[in-house]
Amino acid sequence: MRVVLDFFIIAVYFFSSFITFASGIEDSDPFSQKKFVPAISFIMDFSYLNGSISGTDREIFHIPGFTHSDHSHGHSHSIGGDGFSLNYAELGIFATVDPYFDLFTVFHIAEGHFGIEEVYVTTRNLPHGLGLKVGKFLSSFGRINSQHAHVWNFREIPLVYHVFFGEEGLNEKGIQINWVVPTDFYLSFGCEILQGENNVSFGIQEEHHHNGTNSGEESVGSTKVPGLFTVFGKTSTDIGELVILGGISYAEGETRLNHKSKDSDHTLSGKSKIFGVDITLKYLLDSYKYISLQTEFMNRKFNGLIHHENMEKYNNHDHPFSKSQSGFYSEFVYRFARFWRTALRFDMLSKNCVFSAGKDLRFPEDMKRYSFMIDYSPTEFSRIRLQYNYNKYLYSKNNLKNFGELNLQLNIAIGAHGAHQF
Repeated sequence: MRVVLDFFIIAVYFFSSFITFASGIEDSDPFSQKKFVPAISFIMDFSYLNGSISGTDREIFHIPGFTHSDHSHGHSHSIGGDGFSLNYAELGIFATVDPYFDLFTVFHIAEGHFGIEEVYVTTRNLPHGLGLKVGKFLSSFGRINSQHAHVWNFREIPLVYHVFFGEEGLNEKGIQINWVVPTDFYLSFGCEILQGENNVSFGIQEEHHHNGTNSGEESVGSTKVPGLFTVFGKTSTDIGELVILGGISYAEGETRLNHKSKDSDHTLSGKSKIFGVDITLKYLLDSYKYISLQTEFMNRKFNGLIHHENMEKYNNHDHPFSKSQSGFYSEFVYRFARFWRTALRFDMLSKNCVFSAGKDLRFPEDMKRYSFMIDYSPTEFSRIRLQYNYNKYLYSKNNLKNFGELNLQLNIAIGAHGAHQF
């Protein structure tokens, strides 16, 4: 019996050694198929929402001076429906192409919709700390714009991002150049040349409208493309257990926006400039626990013309139109246990100066949202979040509507997923 047992142990040893040796041969084989299989991930986001106003009533609200009540042009606030919602699914594919390029792709999947959220290549070995990104990607403007929704500390994008860039943030086709400065602390600068298709602050399409006279249609010409340019700088440093991150960003581009609603039909043309600054403080309490404070401030200036559908009503003249608007958010996060976090966020649209033909339209300012959340993440691949919002920024005509929302969210990820930004 002992001889049989010894023989079995020796056989298992030699078999495992052979498998290890064979695997080594395959890994050393430059034509091994394993080297060509990309990393694949899949993310699902599901939630239950209970609000103090019905979903149909929400359709009539807008943010004065920032958005319109018509949802067909991407300017309206999207709160989501009551009850259960499959918010989105996200399919990510990443692979090293060769010694020179990496390819990254994210497909956005919703009920009845499949689209490309990002697809771009990045360089691997450019000299002197230089990096190049080419394709369709989330801009590096600001702190959270380049992050995907499942990374955010709260369910929805901050208000100032929503009114300046839309629910998806600044996501464009173009090219990005980044330079990491060879210093003792992290310091980088970058710029982007983008198409300029963002339909909240920019836009490129030619628009036609009836001028109300016998001459037929007026045309607002399309912009030259690429028509949007950004520059940014980012830095970080450590002071003991305190990590400080900061950034400054600027975007400038031509604007062509077609606004349609029940009361008016007009097109904006001109130029938009957006400035942003962000700072994040993160204090590490131990291996798991930390507290952090993150703040971003953004300001937008638009100068141009407003072109009305019925020109006879406006004496056949285009009107000068300008905006000077700003907003910010601050969020405080406390990870008080290995699997638990809680956070508070304050959103405010603080400035809302809009002038049409030299007349101050006197839109409301200091529009706010208060948010609280607590989440439980048993692993890096799953999260359950309970969030409450109290909203004080939506209007129906001239009437402010205050209301609350309670949201229970489940986020699940599988597969190989790249590391998130710190």
